[in-house]
Amino acid sequence: MTPEQFTTEFELARPQLKSYILRITASIQDTEDIVQDTFIKASNKLESFQGDSSLKTWIFTIASNLAKDNLRAKKRWTADVTDICREKALANPNYFPEIARIQQTSAHAKFEIKEHITFCLTCISKSLPLEQQICMLLKEIHGFKISEIAGILSITEAMVKYYLHTARTKMVDIFEGRCALINKNGTCHQCSELNGIFNPKQQFEEEKNKINFAKKANDPDRQHLLDLRLEIAKNTDPFTSNGHDLQLHHLEHNRKIMENLREKK
Repeated sequence: MTPEQFTTEFELARPQLKSYILRITASIQDTEDIVQDTFIKASNKLESFQGDSSLKTWIFTIASNLAKDNLRAKKRWTADVTDICREKALANPNYFPEIARIQQTSAHAKFEIKEHITFCLTCISKSLPLEQQICMLLKEIHGFKISEIAGILSITEAMVKYYLHTARTKMVDIFEGRCALINKNGTCHQCSELNGIFNPKQQFEEEKNKINFAKKANDPDRQHLLDLRLEIAKNTDPFTSNGHDLQLHHLEHNRKIMENLREKK
């Protein structure tokens, strides 16, 4: 493969790679750095690519290792991240004026429930052990096979299946206890609260019921509901969605809050 061919293939993979790294790091700057470092490292090692895997898998392997190095010394987030960050936002007099500024100046600051569902999945998944989160993202969002994930993480296929099972089980448990969209007793009402703030004239129930995931909230099969939630995330690029400027601002806010809390402990 020539350097020119590699560059072409890498650029085709770049959007999906950025989405993947952002969901692992929750940092726009770290994402840009890791994607660029991946390109440089892969370019320098291009002669070592033997074609034993697809080029995309090879690229994701390099990026995953860089992301793991980036996060190795950082603590995982807690499952109540939405509560913590909501309280901090309400206590910050500059938070909502900044949101208003983004809405006034950006064409990509529309609040959509499906995008917030994706945002929420990103935050909650950071409470998983890192390997579990990576396995879930690679399999459920980015469509890698079990064998490919095993190669990316240098673990057995049996271990990939174990990580996937435990990740899914924990995510189901967290959403069951927290998400008001699927449980009337859920403690998190961010979707309805934010919809009321950004779309005061929009009927929340009508908008919610446009989403297949929300329509099936009474489905007793919680694994199926997780699949529907993951499907929304799979089809939503956090860098190009209708409200990406707004949601990326939310994500940066949450990251800073959680990192500050970790530093204090």
